[in-house]
Amino acid sequence: MPELPEVEALALDLRSRLAGRAITRVHIAAFSALKTYDPPLAAIEGALVDDVRRHGKFLDIEASGLHLVLHLARAGWIRWKDDVPALPPRPNAKSPLAVRVVLDEQDGLTPGLDITEAGTKKSLALFLVRDPLDVPRVASLGPDPLADEFTLERLAGILKDAGRKQLKGVLRQQGTIAGIGNAYSDEILHAARMSPFKPSDGLTDEELAILYAAVRTTLGDAVERSRGLHASELKAEKKSNLAVHGQTGKPCPVCGDIVREVSFADSSLQYCATCQTGGKPLADRRMSKLLK
Repeated sequence: MPELPEVEALALDLRSRLAGRAITRVHIAAFSALKTYDPPLAAIEGALVDDVRRHGKFLDIEASGLHLVLHLARAGWIRWKDDVPALPPRPNAKSPLAVRVVLDEQDGLTPGLDITEAGTKKSLALFLVRDPLDVPRVASLGPDPLADEFTLERLAGILKDAGRKQLKGVLRQQGTIAGIGNAYSDEILHAARMSPFKPSDGLTDEELAILYAAVRTTLGDAVERSRGLHASELKAEKKSNLAVHGQTGKPCPVCGDIVREVSFADSSLQYCATCQTGGKPLADRRMSKLLK
C-alpha cells in the first residue's frame, strides 16, 4: 500500500506535470471507484490544475476550485501516459484500469493519468468535492507526522490517550496519526528498537523521545529518497530501503539476526527479535506475553 512517503513523492511528481494544465475528461472504468456525485465529474472538465497536495495517504488534485481526491488503497497506483487513446476505456473486470484523467493536448499528443488497481479486492476511491474536508476520511485524519505541529508533546498525548493499545496499531490508525501504514510502522518500531506489541502508555520519557525521533527520521528520510523520482520508480525505491518489512527470513541490517513475521487474517508484521524483543520471538499476536 502506498504510504506517506510514496504519496508525497507522487504529489511532487504530479505537481510538476500537471500545474497549469487543463483536465479535459475524467473517464471511470471501474464504477465502484467513484464515491461522489455532486459536483458531477463533468464539472471539472476544462478546469486548470492549480496544485497537487497530500492529506495523509490521500492525493488531492486541485483544479479551478474543485478537488479530485484519490485514495489508492492497498493495490492502487498512478501511471503517467504521454498519449492516451482517443476512445474512453470500457469497463472490464479483467483490466486493472479504474480511472483515466485526460489532459489538454500538447505537441500533438494527449497525455493523461491511468489510475489502476491490481487484484480482485477493489478499494480504490475517487472523490470530486469542493473542499477536501468534504471527504469524511480526510476530515477525520489525525496530525501529519512530518508537520511542525506534530511535536513530542503531541505524540505523548496520543499515546496516553491510546492507553494499553499496542504501539503498531496506534501508529497505523489514520484518525490518530495520518499517513503511516503497515510497512512504515514496522520500520519505525525497528528503528526505535521497540516491540510492536508494547502498550502505548508504557513508554518512559526516554523511550518516547526515541520513538518520536524514529517517526520523524524514518518518514523524513524516505520522503527525501523519493523526492524527484517519477511514479514508475517509487515502488522499487521503497522496497530497496526497507529494513524489516517484507524481509522475512533475511538478516536484520542492524544486528544480523533473522527477520521474523507474525501473520494475521489479512496482513502481517515483520520485526527483529534481537533489536526489538530482547531476543524472544513473538509467536502470535494473541499469545505473546512480550508487552515490554
